[in-house]
Amino acid sequence: MKESTNEFIIPFVGLKIGTHRYEFNIDKSFFEGVEDTLIDDANVLVELAFEKKETMMIAEFSLSGTVNTPCDRCNDPMEVNIHGDYRIVYKFGTEISEDENLIILHPETYELNISAPIYELLVISLPARKIHPEGECNEEVMGLYNKYIVNANEPDEDDEWDDDDEDWDENDEDQEENGNDDDEDEEDDDSDETDNDKPIDPRWSVLKNLN
Repeated sequence: MKESTNEFIIPFVGLKIGTHRYEFNIDKSFFEGVEDTLIDDANVLVELAFEKKETMMIAEFSLSGTVNTPCDRCNDPMEVNIHGDYRIVYKFGTEISEDENLIILHPETYELNISAPIYELLVISLPARKIHPEGECNEEVMGLYNKYIVNANEPDEDDEWDDDDEDWDENDEDQEENGNDDDEDEEDDDSDETDNDKPIDPRWSVLKNLN
């Protein structure tokens, strides 16, 4: 079992064909200089099985341990258990790889820095939702959360309709319906009056006078 250097460099040119094993102890120093990191501290063991072949190299990572990361609910640090596996294939060439698990190395490359894939494996091994166990979140933050977020979805008492309001709405609707009927009757009366006011054909007037 070999132990890597602090720079996480593997000089593969001098390695024999076959599988070589490494161990990496990940702690707080690993994240120094990493911007916008989701992990503040860690106590993780990473095991690497690095297989060198004639035309390619295969790196199989396996990790387990704990990391410190902010709680998604109160943002206070919390400890999370993680474990995961990751496999990368390295080939030599000049083309561009669209496969995230296939890395193309320039033909003159002679060593690998594996800190990036280790960090990626740490991040993807985190649970989708990181939350303290019930009752362990920051009390002050949770008080604000309950006051301004949880209660924001509850209806205000002043906005609730009471029975009187409902009765008023029903009466109002009835009045509107009755009002519409009255309007229709008035319209019919108006139409009748309008018909009576129309001028009579003179021929009908003559016939009327004969009677």
